[in-house]
Amino acid sequence: MDTANRYVGKILDRRYEIKRIIGIGGMAVVFEANDIVMNRTVAVKMLKEDLSDDAEAVKRFINESKAVSMLSHPNIVKIFDVSVKARLKYIVMERVEGITLKSYMQKKGALSREEVISYSEQVLRALEHAHSKGIVHRDIKPQNIMLLKNGRVKVTDFGIAVLPSSDKNPDGKAIGTVYYISPEQASGKETDTRSDLYSLGILMYEMATGTLPFNAETPVSVALMQVREQPKPPSEIRADIPRGLEQIILGAMEKSPERRFQSATQMLKYVEKVHLNPEYVFKTRGAAQESTALHAANDMKKQINKKKSVKRRKESSSMFPIILGVAVAFAIVLITCAVTLLDRLLQTQSAQASEQVKVPNVIGEIYSQQTIGDLLDSSIYKVELKYKSDDAPAGTIINQEPAPNSSRKVIKHVQYCTVKITVSLGANLVSVPDLVNYHYKSAELIAKDQTKFDFKVKFVEVTNEAFKYGLVVKTEPAAGEAVEYGSTITIYYSVGPEYEYVTVDDYTGKTPAQASTLIAGDLRIDQNTAKEYSETVPEGRIISQSLLPGSYLKGSLIKFTISLGPSPQTDPPSDTQTP
Repeated sequence: MDTANRYVGKILDRRYEIKRIIGIGGMAVVFEANDIVMNRTVAVKMLKEDLSDDAEAVKRFINESKAVSMLSHPNIVKIFDVSVKARLKYIVMERVEGITLKSYMQKKGALSREEVISYSEQVLRALEHAHSKGIVHRDIKPQNIMLLKNGRVKVTDFGIAVLPSSDKNPDGKAIGTVYYISPEQASGKETDTRSDLYSLGILMYEMATGTLPFNAETPVSVALMQVREQPKPPSEIRADIPRGLEQIILGAMEKSPERRFQSATQMLKYVEKVHLNPEYVFKTRGAAQESTALHAANDMKKQINKKKSVKRRKESSSMFPIILGVAVAFAIVLITCAVTLLDRLLQTQSAQASEQVKVPNVIGEIYSQQTIGDLLDSSIYKVELKYKSDDAPAGTIINQEPAPNSSRKVIKHVQYCTVKITVSLGANLVSVPDLVNYHYKSAELIAKDQTKFDFKVKFVEVTNEAFKYGLVVKTEPAAGEAVEYGSTITIYYSVGPEYEYVTVDDYTGKTPAQASTLIAGDLRIDQNTAKEYSETVPEGRIISQSLLPGSYLKGSLIKFTISLGPSPQTDPPSDTQTP
């Protein structure tokens, strides 16, 4: 702590002025700093000095900088700069105002369904972006997820991430945090993007229930539980957890990667379905049907092994085991074919069980869950909502797809008809909100709120001394003006004061007074002038200057070296030698 404190007040690389310590971890210290060049607040993550010679720690630190520098996503912390010189190694990142998801859960306990789904969607979008770049995070946990005041989450700490073309697990060691680690990570096996989805499944379990699925006295015991044991269904801990959400959590936590969601994109679609309809229940996963023949084959293999064991005990030379093996293999083929035929038969029966329905007319109704529930049977219809400004009173359903009385084939509880409903937001005119002093990213979220404004946003950077970097200075149209819903507004945000440059001349040979007159307040003159003897520059004149001729920021500091004149003469040495 004392070592870290000594950086407070210092300026790194003439750019980052360290303000205060905002976090200390096992490997690094995080400072709040001011980026002097961009005039913005940033976070500086600095590797602890006592780890600067630790090859593994340095590798992890550099790995994180490489990983995050490849990414650009609103749900991933941004990186602005990296320095790994000598003993001072640091990463400059965006300053995130918020708390970790872990801290939030410790205060609140189990989270609401809406929070679980919202945070999971955002983490999945971050993983979707990272995975598309070939990066596997490998340490998804609530301590590595920041929760901002506006509800946005940001994924952090890519220190043990796998980068494109790198070895998935070069030393075969278990990597990650044991309470969130995937079975393949716990076993030291190769990991891929599905390992992140398992960790997210555990995180969702913890958010939904307020407890971890696996807990024990030692980390080794927890790791073994990750590999061998099945979690208690979340609904047994908290009865109000929607069935569809529970299916997603348990699907992500499948022990075998092949039985999990195969991508963040796929898992995100499932979460979005539950977000749209909390009562949604997914059909049995196809993988279960596909594995029926496999389970039957495994049973047959067990019988073969049992027969072989009997054979060894009896030391029989009979051909019966061979015949049995052929028969069993033939039986496995028959079972597989039977399962396939049964599946086709069930599909045929399902097709025959379909019924023709006419889509009810909901146009003109006032939207509410009660109204929709009464008019659109949830065993037949799924509803998608969107909002639009209209002359109809707010809340009135103004359009639907499919059109009223359209015919559709459905199978109750299996094959649904999706009805897209457009709800009026009321009159076309809305009042521009007051966005001044908001950060421009927060202002964008407010302006794009579909239920209120649905504005299209343009950004314009302006220099302004009164507003910090990123804060909104004004909008056009101005706050309070009535404009059409969905129209375009321009957000002007500050990039700090305008920098003024001045020209520095060659002042050598002039007196300090003459130089001061020429500078005329454009530069600051260092009063601690240096003085030295000169055989060529008269006494009291400038020998040299700290700023060479050129262009500099107005107010820069310049230091002069003043001549003392020729150096004093000393007596010449004697030619006589003392006896």
